[in-house]
Amino acid sequence: MLPERARIGLVEDDLVMGGSIVQRLELEGWQVNWWQSGRDAISGIEGLCGCLDLVICDVRLPDISGEVVFSELANLPNSPPFVFVTGHGEIDQAVRLMRSGAVDFMTKPFAMDEFLRRIDAARRTTLSQLRLNGYFLGESPAIQHAEDLLRRYAGHDLPVLITGETGCGKEVAARLLHEVSPRRLEPFIAVNCAAIPAELLESEIFGHEKGAFTGAQQRHLGYAERAGKGTLFLDEIGDMPMPLQAKLLRLIEDGSFNRVGGETPCTFGARVVSATHRDLGQRDGRSSFREDLYFRLAVLPVTIPPLRERHEDITWLLDRFLENAATRSDTRIRGFGALAEEAALAYPWPGNVRELRNRVERAVALSTSEWIMPGDLFPERTAKPASAAFVPLADVRDAAERRQIERALDETGGQIAKAAGLLAISRTTLWEKMTRLGVADRARSTS
Repeated sequence: MLPERARIGLVEDDLVMGGSIVQRLELEGWQVNWWQSGRDAISGIEGLCGCLDLVICDVRLPDISGEVVFSELANLPNSPPFVFVTGHGEIDQAVRLMRSGAVDFMTKPFAMDEFLRRIDAARRTTLSQLRLNGYFLGESPAIQHAEDLLRRYAGHDLPVLITGETGCGKEVAARLLHEVSPRRLEPFIAVNCAAIPAELLESEIFGHEKGAFTGAQQRHLGYAERAGKGTLFLDEIGDMPMPLQAKLLRLIEDGSFNRVGGETPCTFGARVVSATHRDLGQRDGRSSFREDLYFRLAVLPVTIPPLRERHEDITWLLDRFLENAATRSDTRIRGFGALAEEAALAYPWPGNVRELRNRVERAVALSTSEWIMPGDLFPERTAKPASAAFVPLADVRDAAERRQIERALDETGGQIAKAAGLLAISRTTLWEKMTRLGVADRARSTS
């Protein structure tokens, strides 16, 4: 069976053939979106690019050809891989489609077992295969899109620029990129450009020779040299002094550098991954960052969204950080109370994931109960007027209902009837709540 809730797009106008493919794929564990015309497919796939693992597309459609569908969607970021099927196969056509970027081409009729084998080989790597060595970013669609970009970047040697607010997990993203890359057995060297004094940063990155300056008693190997053939991660690159930016540009473009006080060039073999919370690309005349260096660093960009834009990750991160913190504490903590979860979901998290982790660790250290309560996560609220600690009751109820509905849908693979049974409500009532709470897209298409 294929991975749970893997998602496929089918573009097929033949009702018998399409229905047969949908039925078999759903039995195999796929979630299928089926379009019967090319224009409908383009409109539908545009909103699902980051979610689809594969698109199976007929070449001959009633309005436009499958090639047109593929050509238009290929211009979108994160476009899913395409497999073409046709009852009128031509070698020239197959060669043209494969050269254009299609991953496979099959002629009808085909044996279903062979069909399943080939689409399994063609599908996009699922996010579960990314999660190595504990480097997780989350499970929301927004963060899954970022993880998928990192996977696609992993096989390249080009520089990667990771942007996002402070505390959102940029270094974790950089480590994930390193772990899924061919360089994973080489060093990962992280440098915080904002934490090292400007007058020392050059020596720390590039190293120095003995006697290069007062106090240089021996040769010092910098981070660039210690990175070897691994990854050099430059965090908060936006705080790098302007004179040093020119030397970093040479490092990237020439693949070499000189230690401070040295005359012999050293070869640089690592991949540069940088991160910043600043907008380095702004061109308002006030930027202190070199434009040419920005374009070299941002060849492969990825943005980590703030936690307030991915509520689905909050409870997942709470459980993860609780598990980690509990292993370092003698206190027996069973979990978060429902009120604590609701308070966390209603909080805007200005400090992002870093703040959430710190609050969980403090709650584990100070809690006197087996269950973490709102006062353990947000002790500062006890000093505020009573009204400040409250959120609208409707918001609390909606958050709790959304959480339970999502759990039921996950448990049943998106099947509304089974989920309604778990929640002890009617199918109609469940669908109305899903629509109102914005989780209707979690249902299977056949539900």
